[in-house]
Amino acid sequence: MPENDGTYSRAEMPFVAPCRRLPPLAAFGWLRKGIRDWQRAPRESVAYGLVMAAIMALVSLLALVYGSVWLMIAMLGGFVFLAPLACVGLYAISAQLERSKPPQIGRSLRAAFRRHLGNEMVFAIILLIIFLVWARAGAMVSVFFPESGHPLPSELVAYLSVGSAVGAFFAAVTFAVSAFSLPMIVHRDVDTVTAVVTSINAVLRNKLALSVWLLLVVGGVLIGVATAFIGLVFILPLIGYAAWHGYLETIDASAFPRHRIGVTAEPRAPEP
Repeated sequence: MPENDGTYSRAEMPFVAPCRRLPPLAAFGWLRKGIRDWQRAPRESVAYGLVMAAIMALVSLLALVYGSVWLMIAMLGGFVFLAPLACVGLYAISAQLERSKPPQIGRSLRAAFRRHLGNEMVFAIILLIIFLVWARAGAMVSVFFPESGHPLPSELVAYLSVGSAVGAFFAAVTFAVSAFSLPMIVHRDVDTVTAVVTSINAVLRNKLALSVWLLLVVGGVLIGVATAFIGLVFILPLIGYAAWHGYLETIDASAFPRHRIGVTAEPRAPEP
């Protein structure tokens, strides 16, 4: 499909961008490319990782001090909904590197949020709705909590099994919605609904490859948390860069005009 230079009308653009079939271990290739981006923008990566890791550590500490271990775990789980939005600046950095532009965090954030704020707000609302339904479902799981002070192992197993199944379902929905949608919004002139449907379609058609990617992401975050959040300084930017390259390899979005991320538009000539 030829690259759209912006001359196509909205009516000529597809509702869903086609996706490519991925080999099962495609995610490891994304990580290799993410490492290269990390090496090309080390200062920006560390700065971005420090801010994201510090926020996660602070929220988790407050939850532990003023709540409980369970609340802290719940807060860490809640970052599933914030991570896609938090990585928007990393997508913009990768896009600048792709165009051989010097990466700049300020320019990345301005390009990523100022130009796409409307679509990103709609995406945030979608994640908020999923989160609220998840929270309600989690509250309903409490009916399976053992009432006795010394519950039987079978009662605990039932409670934990139901809770884990509910959490896994909503985590899978969140992953399918956000896997490629935000990179596509940053990369192309596309509405949120098209990006979300495209992401879900690509995940469903590449279940094995995306399952491997999800396991790598979860494993990386767990390692980062286990190292007192220090590892997240390096792991979170790597995940963001790898996700960008995963989007480029998976989604054929050439029918949609491309954004000029980090590129200053040339001034128009005055009309006669």
